[in-house]
Amino acid sequence: MKIDDIPQQGSELFSGETKGVYAVNDDGKLEMAQTAGWEAESTVLQQALEEIDRLTMDALERVNRGSASTLEFHMYRQRMDLPMLAQAAGRFKWQVKRHFKPEVFSKLNKSDLELYADILNISVTELRQLPNSPKA
Repeated sequence: MKIDDIPQQGSELFSGETKGVYAVNDDGKLEMAQTAGWEAESTVLQQALEEIDRLTMDALERVNRGSASTLEFHMYRQRMDLPMLAQAAGRFKWQVKRHFKPEVFSKLNKSDLELYADILNISVTELRQLPNSPKA
């Protein structure tokens, strides 16, 4: 795409900000340019955000039923997924998924809890409980 062809449609999701993209300049070389976004990108991003909100609420229901640990809820609440959390924790996906089981999560040692809390940017106390509001 040429620099002059970069869409500048803007989106609420960008909150008035722009982002950098690579485009071809007049000399035929790649150059960093700014865009305010475009409709197709905004639509896909909005759908992704709605999906992560759905996954968060599903996890909340599982935690309330006692079939999932608060770790799964906090993971989705921070807009992460299993592969992302596993990679950040330096664990295999199956290990992290196992920690989604309340009986396993309740037996995690202090260092594991601190690792997850640090990754999720919350305290260990917050990690062990649900917030008053799922969106908080």
